[in-house]
Amino acid sequence: MLEHLVVPDAALTVAWSLLAGVVAQSLARHLRLPGIVLLLAAGVLLGPDGLGLVQPATLGPALSMLVSFAVAVVLFEGGLNLDLRRLRREATTIRRLVVLGALITGLGGAVAARFLMGWPWILSLLFGSLVIVTGPTVITPLLRRIKVRRSVATILEAEGVLIDPVGAIIAVLALEAALNTADPGRGSELANFALRIGVGVVVGVAGGLLLAVLLRFRKVVPEEMQNVFALAMVFAIFQTSDAMQHESGIMAVTVAGLIFGNLRSQALRELKEFKEQLTLMLIGLLFVLLAADVRVQQVMALGKAGLLTVVALMVVVRPLNILACTWGTSLNWRQRLFLSWLAPRGIVAAAMATLFALSLSRAGIPGGEDLKALVFMVIAVTVLVQGLTGGWLARALGLRRPSNQGYVILGANPLALALGDGLGGGGEEVVFVDTNPEHCHEAQERGFKVVFGNGLEERTLLRAEVDTRAGCLGCTTNEEVNLLFVRRVRDDFRGPRVWLARERHESSPGDAMVSRTGAQVLFGEPRELELWSQRLGRKEAEERTWEKVPPPEVPAADAENPGAEGHREEPGAQADETVKAGVDKEADLHPLEDLPAAVLPLTLLRGRRASPVDESTNPRKGDRLVTAVLVKEQDTTTATMVALGWLPVEEDPQAGGEA
Repeated sequence: MLEHLVVPDAALTVAWSLLAGVVAQSLARHLRLPGIVLLLAAGVLLGPDGLGLVQPATLGPALSMLVSFAVAVVLFEGGLNLDLRRLRREATTIRRLVVLGALITGLGGAVAARFLMGWPWILSLLFGSLVIVTGPTVITPLLRRIKVRRSVATILEAEGVLIDPVGAIIAVLALEAALNTADPGRGSELANFALRIGVGVVVGVAGGLLLAVLLRFRKVVPEEMQNVFALAMVFAIFQTSDAMQHESGIMAVTVAGLIFGNLRSQALRELKEFKEQLTLMLIGLLFVLLAADVRVQQVMALGKAGLLTVVALMVVVRPLNILACTWGTSLNWRQRLFLSWLAPRGIVAAAMATLFALSLSRAGIPGGEDLKALVFMVIAVTVLVQGLTGGWLARALGLRRPSNQGYVILGANPLALALGDGLGGGGEEVVFVDTNPEHCHEAQERGFKVVFGNGLEERTLLRAEVDTRAGCLGCTTNEEVNLLFVRRVRDDFRGPRVWLARERHESSPGDAMVSRTGAQVLFGEPRELELWSQRLGRKEAEERTWEKVPPPEVPAADAENPGAEGHREEPGAQADETVKAGVDKEADLHPLEDLPAAVLPLTLLRGRRASPVDESTNPRKGDRLVTAVLVKEQDTTTATMVALGWLPVEEDPQAGGEA
């Protein structure tokens, strides 16, 4: 143990914890490690057992207040990211995990501590109640890295968010039972549990709706104050619910986040970005503080018994939990095995364990520090082992999301939707990303998957599963935004190909700047993006499909002497044959840049695959070209396209025709 470098101080403790938390999470992202691993290591290194720069004891009662406020923000942010439509698809399993699963985990953990650690039942039950929770702060980053299939990810994400308030309330009830075993007048624990859940849900629904209404109208809350107003509302919801019914605030903020996150509003995108940054900061602060508050000697003193208790939770209790909660569902054995393995504990378990140790110490009940040490051992082992092996297991079980499939399009304006129609006609999955509610609604009406959010944010791109896509297309009417989008995709995800739409004007970014991104230019060259989007939106232009026709099979003798005896043509066929024979020879193929100005090339369909049109597109005979065509110039456009070797296709490729 190193000698303390400075005199312990509360302000210094908070400052160093904040800095260490941010540095540890940044380093973890570069090393592709679970952030909590480096946060725990930083807490130990800077804490009393290390450099002594972080001294949680100097905070006194302020530590519990910091924990409460941070947990409120973390769970509100977790609720924001839960999509009710996805939850409904796995509702049975999620509901069982939150109710039956909490009971199995709590009792299983208690039994393991009782017989492996030799603890009394009171302390064992407290331990069981503390390890019920998993936590979004650990689960969500792991799932992003593992890239597991959406059905399994939905279950784990929902469990992580919803089990936290339920588990925390159960833990508080268990603590109250331990502290008041001699008081027969406390009433039914089941009634207390139901009351806390009920108050939390009611306050959360009311608070979430109120926040949504207030932020929907910009005249009520100025735009530049919306984020801090939402933060103040979260704290108010948490503390108000707690004041009405002790420890119900954790449920209230979770429900408020769920309500607000599923009521689309203009403020949602910026609020999510703000809450994400704030959550990262608070998670770092708390984990460093709480890890520094645990003595290394206490963890080591748990010895083999402590390690066996953790193993029992991982390989006995969790599989029993999943088996019971998924019985009779559509999940297969591979999905159940993965769910059985991945259940790391997070910030709520650490925070509650610290508060339990303080409460037991004040009450004169021994074992509080050992309880905290064992919970931190559970956190460290589950995060490290499951976090490092989860990706391998998902790959072995075939649960990784397929890669190099489909396209993500930034912007859901009419021009981008036309582009999506062309790609979708070739059987490609298309996902739109936009912040305009009307554009998002229109894309959903056409049957596309839509991610509402800022396409320049990592969180939004992960929701769109950019890392598994064949390509990403920047197709807003703002060329600078398109350029920033493809840069972000290229720098952060690297795998997908990138395209961007360029505007035809003098202030457009230079070719060298675009070339450095490795992006190709949509539609083959810069275009009037806003104009074409307006044309499609006003129905002044429509989508049409053309097929590159093969050269006619004309006998050589007839080709040399079309007027020779025996050569006969059907009435009206001479003009068509002239076009096909004279224009569509292999040597006379016209490039796409020769298309009429009234035609905008969108996608090329080759066989059953579709791809965006760019400057490198080289049509072959039999390819189909999806275009936007000005309605008022249909007749002249058709004649020109036929002369260029493109014949109109009558069937709609989006309706299931050959593509």
